[in-house]
Amino acid sequence: MKLEGTTVAMVTPFTKEDGVDETGMRENINYLVERGVNGILVAGTTGESATITHDEQMKMVDILVDEVNGKAAAIAGAGSNSSSEALGLVKHAEDAGADAALVITPYYNKPQQHGLYEHYKLLSDSTNIPIIAYNVPSRTGTDLEVETIVKIAQLENIVAIKEANPDLDKVSQTIKRLQEINCSNFMVLSGNDNLTLPMMALGAKGVISVVANVDPARMSQMVQSALEGDFKTAEKLHYELFNLMKVLFVESNPVPAKEALNLMGRPAGHVRMPLAPLKEENKVKLQRVLNDLGLI
Repeated sequence: MKLEGTTVAMVTPFTKEDGVDETGMRENINYLVERGVNGILVAGTTGESATITHDEQMKMVDILVDEVNGKAAAIAGAGSNSSSEALGLVKHAEDAGADAALVITPYYNKPQQHGLYEHYKLLSDSTNIPIIAYNVPSRTGTDLEVETIVKIAQLENIVAIKEANPDLDKVSQTIKRLQEINCSNFMVLSGNDNLTLPMMALGAKGVISVVANVDPARMSQMVQSALEGDFKTAEKLHYELFNLMKVLFVESNPVPAKEALNLMGRPAGHVRMPLAPLKEENKVKLQRVLNDLGLI
């Protein structure tokens, strides 16, 4: 199982009746695999983890593992602001045969740094599945600090971090400290599409991407080029994708991504409340970018 490269933080397609669209999920999984992605994540932030039930979440992991069938890494969103709930979700991911579990830092209750360490230690000690920590302080209210990342990197089953703090200086500090303790097997992955290329120039090994829902081929090519040291090609693709990287966050993720997929005729459906449909003026901006890229 390889975590480097491009993993798609996949949207959750919903039916008109507001259920998870299993047929649409399977169609999207195959569409993404055929266009070169290295991994697929379900039930992450882009998958509307905040408004899907645990039963839906676990069923989605089962569908992913079944449909991917070894053609890409199957990664299960498995986080919670309750350590016991997170443990249950990680154990389900392991039992289902997922390749890894993505575990967000607990949100809302704002645990201390030593509390965050104990959270990940519990998960590492209690399961055997590889775990990717996910740091996104803009959503959780808590930033996983460099020294805490270094500590959890030394836990047996914590294998990577999805870093969505946009501070590139912090990325440099993190990778430098990991090198100093000979923890080079621990991977830093970008959690921001628009910062993926600069982060890879600093030593990150890939991205868990929203953009790859919409343009998986180009995003995968950009990341693969950077992994191969071809930064000239990667830079060209970065700027081709840049307007898409920006417009997909013109409103709360995944509202623009789902609208883009609907415009492209891909399974996506609506977003669940309290998210609301994309504003009309932003839909016009999105259509323009999709047209420019030849996606519609």
